[in-house]
Amino acid sequence: MLREERQNYILNQISIYSKVHTSDLCAALDVSLDTVRRDLSDLENEGKLVKVHGGAISKSFHYPFQQPAVYAKEKKKEIARKALELIEDGMTILAGGGTVMLELAKMIPEDLKGTFFTVSPLVALEVTQRSTVNVILLAGKLSRNSYICMGSTVIRQLSEIRADLCFLGTNGISIEEGVTDMDWEVVQVKQQMIRSARKTAILTIAEKIGSVQNLTVCNLNAVDYLITELPAADPKLEKYRQLFKVK
Repeated sequence: MLREERQNYILNQISIYSKVHTSDLCAALDVSLDTVRRDLSDLENEGKLVKVHGGAISKSFHYPFQQPAVYAKEKKKEIARKALELIEDGMTILAGGGTVMLELAKMIPEDLKGTFFTVSPLVALEVTQRSTVNVILLAGKLSRNSYICMGSTVIRQLSEIRADLCFLGTNGISIEEGVTDMDWEVVQVKQQMIRSARKTAILTIAEKIGSVQNLTVCNLNAVDYLITELPAADPKLEKYRQLFKVK
């Protein structure tokens, strides 16, 4: 069967059932698991379905609302790829929200072992559907702006966690002012996330470097990694390389 015929069959099954399993597709199409996975990846790249652990689901089944276009999407994918290099089997990971974190969630290995805590329902959904890693959503009041859970309930839950690595996005980072943000309640959650992890990685597009918001999340001495889309040796990152590891 030709590639186009296989993919049309897959899309037809998705239309009927809203989801498909790789094992069923292998049997129905009489092809290898690798071939099915390639077809699913191609179709996901074309925006026709969403790959999940063990198969794929309809986009409408995955998100019942239309997601806005992601700014600097390719840059954020590069940041996510670099961040993924820090993750090892057996780790306890703590992750914030935002579009960079969603790109990272989409790349979590299917067979990853460990525990993945997050304050973002969208990140939790992505990781749960794409990997067998144990996912725990820290629930509380949901921010209408950032789509993360916040408030005293979340902070209390975070205080009981000892994570190996925390991934955080930011709206500002500078040598002088450290990591900054603009929402008071979000800042409180981020501060506790940093306290609850052995190491912290800040994930941000390079254009936010040097920018300052009105609320302090932490000083740069609380940061272990800075991950951007730029090469680590880029001159813009020189001062940061003197303080911690830059990727």
